[in-house]
Amino acid sequence: MNGAEIILQTAKNAGVEICFANAGTTELPLVAAFDTVSGIRPVLGLFEGVCTGAADGFGRMTQKPAMTLLHLGPGFANGIANLHNARRAKTPVFNIIGEHASWHLAADPPLNMDIASLAKTVSGWQKTSRSVNSLAKDTADALKATFYGQISTLIVPADYQWAEYEGKNIALPEFEFDSLDHKKIQAAAKLIKKSAKPALILGGRALRKEALDAAAKIKAATGCDLLMITFPAYLDRGEGLPVLKRIPYFPEQASALLAEYDAFIMAGTDEPVAFFGYKGGTSLMLAQNQKRLRIDTDRQDTACALEALAETLGVSTATNTGSVLAKYALPEIPSGKLNSQKLCAVIAALQPDNCIIVEEGVTAGAPYYTMAQTLKPHCHLSLTGGAIGMGMPCALGASLACPDRQVINIEADGSAMYTVQALWSQAHEKANVTTIICSNRKYFTIEFECRRAGFASLGAAAQALINMDNPPLDWISLSKGMNVAAVCVGTAEELAKELKIALNEPGPHLIEAVLGR
Repeated sequence: MNGAEIILQTAKNAGVEICFANAGTTELPLVAAFDTVSGIRPVLGLFEGVCTGAADGFGRMTQKPAMTLLHLGPGFANGIANLHNARRAKTPVFNIIGEHASWHLAADPPLNMDIASLAKTVSGWQKTSRSVNSLAKDTADALKATFYGQISTLIVPADYQWAEYEGKNIALPEFEFDSLDHKKIQAAAKLIKKSAKPALILGGRALRKEALDAAAKIKAATGCDLLMITFPAYLDRGEGLPVLKRIPYFPEQASALLAEYDAFIMAGTDEPVAFFGYKGGTSLMLAQNQKRLRIDTDRQDTACALEALAETLGVSTATNTGSVLAKYALPEIPSGKLNSQKLCAVIAALQPDNCIIVEEGVTAGAPYYTMAQTLKPHCHLSLTGGAIGMGMPCALGASLACPDRQVINIEADGSAMYTVQALWSQAHEKANVTTIICSNRKYFTIEFECRRAGFASLGAAAQALINMDNPPLDWISLSKGMNVAAVCVGTAEELAKELKIALNEPGPHLIEAVLGR
């Protein structure tokens, strides 16, 4: 085996199932190795941001590492925005970056750059391999690190990839979470009991069903409210799951909600902070007199921590949680010219059971969250790090992770243009993704934030940095050009009709939903 083959063999043995790749000359041995080492599915992305965003979606759904193959520093740089989102989502992602041959670096060739410094910005674990015979161990170490919910990046010079491997077979270490801190859990139980109005703030792994079931028991037994972070990486929700209060995006609204409580227990997340620093604003959302305690770390099992908290509180396994769980109810399908409210109502009314919602609608997708909490069980993936361009590739990765489930991508038109190449990969992989473009033909979030910042009247020069209607994007041609069926709708009735068709046909579809102004 050569170095490239031992990397793939080690990754396969560790459970890697897929590699999203945009390779170049420094990764050619790895490209060829996919023919000799079977078991890892290679998926071509036409832009590195598609590869990294798809790996994020796959990892969020499976909680197993998805692999990317990227070309040198510039290729990694092209994918770094969605790696930023993956880092904030605590997604297990394993990057392989090809480097120039070790003996060629001193010549400073045109594509040479400091990959390691760039990788530090998003990687919880990283290494530059120093010999072909270290590659199996390097790969195993990288993959073990991802299981804690972080990005691992391995930089591999091309000559180590093509050289023959003469090292040892690597026994992959068993992954296990760190032990819980039972003193913290006991302190949290005391804080809940002594507080007049406590709340749990849930994020990360705490928003998956097993942990939510434990949180529901705690609320039912103690009255402790259940809050959640604003932008969850993954959220199980719907009938039979607890209804959570979402911490609002805008700081003044978030502070008003949080001011109702005197103590907070956090699981899967740290205390909330403002997304941006606004003039006259503050960074931290909690007041100094509000007590707070996190019961877990990113290296611990959050579900087990919540179960231990419930047990410490004396909550019975037979606790009746019916009063805190969502009851099934469907919104009515509206009629007339589309706006964001009607758009989200149609989606919520028609989405199939157990579907996957990938939401990057930014402003237009906001109403969906409230409407969807009483639907049949489904999961919701959102924009964790604020770097737009996540939706289309994340939906691709989620679909390949769960090919038997329908994926609906609620996608802003401005954000979609960052990674529109994902449509080609969706068609190539025959992914069951329905993309709904929220077409308001502007960066409306920038316009809205300008108003909030006091810039009430924007002139032509400022509007030129917001509007996308001169000329308007031709989403039908863009989509069909990448072999994804596409239609344009302007009313709720048209959207309902076309969404039903898309969800009943295999493969990817795109619906441009033109929103009224």
